[in-house]
Amino acid sequence: MAENQAPDVKLPDPVEMSRAMTRIAEQSQRLVTEFLSRQASDGVGAKNPDPMGVGHAFLEMTTRMMADPAKLMKAQMTLWQDYLTLWQRTTQRFFGQEAQPVIAPAKDDRRFKDSAWDENTLFDFIKQSYLLSARWMQSTVNEVDGLDDHTAKKVDFYTRQFVDAMAPSNFVMTNPEVLRTTIETGGENLVKGLEHLLKDLERGKGELRISMTDYDAFQVGKNIAVTPGKVVFQTDLMQLIQYTPTTPEVNKRPLMIVPPWINKYYILDLREKNSFIKWAVDQGHSVFVLSWVNPDEKLAQKGFEDYMFEGVLAALDAIEKVTGEKDVNAIGYCLGGTLLASTLSYMAAKKDDRIKSATFFTTMLDFTEAGELSVFIDEEQLTMIESQMAQQGYLDGSKMATTFNMLRANDLIWSFVVNNYLLGKDPFPFDLLYWNSDSTRMPAAMHSFYLRNMYQKNLLAKPGAVSLGGVPIDLRNVKTPSFFLSAREDHIAPWKSTYMGAHLFSGPVKFVLAASGHIAGVVNPPAAGKYCYWTNAKLPKASDDWLASSEQTPGSWWPEWNSWVSTFSEGKVPARNPEKGGLPVLEDAPGSYAKVRIV
Repeated sequence: MAENQAPDVKLPDPVEMSRAMTRIAEQSQRLVTEFLSRQASDGVGAKNPDPMGVGHAFLEMTTRMMADPAKLMKAQMTLWQDYLTLWQRTTQRFFGQEAQPVIAPAKDDRRFKDSAWDENTLFDFIKQSYLLSARWMQSTVNEVDGLDDHTAKKVDFYTRQFVDAMAPSNFVMTNPEVLRTTIETGGENLVKGLEHLLKDLERGKGELRISMTDYDAFQVGKNIAVTPGKVVFQTDLMQLIQYTPTTPEVNKRPLMIVPPWINKYYILDLREKNSFIKWAVDQGHSVFVLSWVNPDEKLAQKGFEDYMFEGVLAALDAIEKVTGEKDVNAIGYCLGGTLLASTLSYMAAKKDDRIKSATFFTTMLDFTEAGELSVFIDEEQLTMIESQMAQQGYLDGSKMATTFNMLRANDLIWSFVVNNYLLGKDPFPFDLLYWNSDSTRMPAAMHSFYLRNMYQKNLLAKPGAVSLGGVPIDLRNVKTPSFFLSAREDHIAPWKSTYMGAHLFSGPVKFVLAASGHIAGVVNPPAAGKYCYWTNAKLPKASDDWLASSEQTPGSWWPEWNSWVSTFSEGKVPARNPEKGGLPVLEDAPGSYAKVRIV
């Protein structure tokens, strides 16, 4: 290209652009009309503009901040000094000189992965200016004295949400990749992005439901959740799946998996290569899994203890009828683990020892340090949630999904805003994100009990403070050998909190810490050769002491668990065919409960 020759710029076809904008305008008008009509028909008065109580928290923070003007002035001067240094070094770059950055994004910050953020002086200045402001805002609110712990966490969390939302990567004119794409496509990316936006608004019936994957690329039971098995029993709350064996012999003692009901069970059975369920079957386990129902208003009064009676205890009875085996080894994942621990305490009081070993995946039992989810748990917000559930009989699954997405907003919200709406790209087919979007509802009675008694009051960790089926729950009475698996980067069930919970039992406990987070730390097949895990023969009181003297092992923790649980297998028996058990087959796995999708 000659030095003065202008780069080729693709101009949009005026006819196609006009048609596209007409189509978008018509769709937008219809969506707005329908949304306003639904709002009017709801008959609901003016909604609380601040249901999360964020304004009150920030008002208190601001009041206390202004009470120490010298500290605020010092922080302001620090920011101005950083800006001055940035101006000086940017000027050096404009004149062709080398200049070290004042601040750099974290290595795992994918917002600034495009080379123009470093190579182009203007975009480098925009990037660093944002990072300086973000650092200043976070540090300033974190250093305010006199705030109670909950308010401080709330202010910090929502400040981070604001900071993430204002990133220059989220706007057309300050994102070099979006600008480049807009020029190259003649603006077609923005037109397509607007179509994506309207489609997501339509899917959410006026509320924005950002598409995270190609939902047409997956179908439960067809190319996801496909490990062969049969539904052999069901209650109002769960279907019990027995998986078809792949080995001539299986462990005599069956394996019962209790997943959380906040999401579908098939996080443990996404695809053949990363399915924990298939891997367990291949190791010779006789695997049973509880597939929870996606409840509607008819199940509004189902409580936490109903999940115990119609879930875990009903499954134990059914497994005995199917296999003739009274005893099982059990796994509980997240909320399913909380239920399993509660059930073990109930069973101990009833002199019922059918569960011979218990494994807990990223399970909270002591909620003293509940992590970032505690931001959403205070009286004001619980009252709001209960009010919503009282109207519907359940908590809408999308509300839960939004909460979890906010914990990783850059990865689970803003990256899709840029990809879908600014770049105009179609979401990539990804099994994990399909599962993540396959949200489930929470029955009103159960969810209120769970949030108040465990998250808000931490009663499960206090002997006898919670009763199920008329039995006071005391986790100290649990003597079942237990395996606790936690994840070092888990934001939902922080590992130091799960470690505290592991000390509540009286029986032998093996604690294992996996690398990565709440999902990737658990779903880590050996064949992938990823991550690592830590073990320690001792269980000191302090989690830091445990980690300091632990041993690190590369790869998956799955074989470590299998070696442990195999000591409770009671030998081998001929493989069990689900179609020849003691209960009639109801349908093929994954069953109808798992296929109910709330859009």
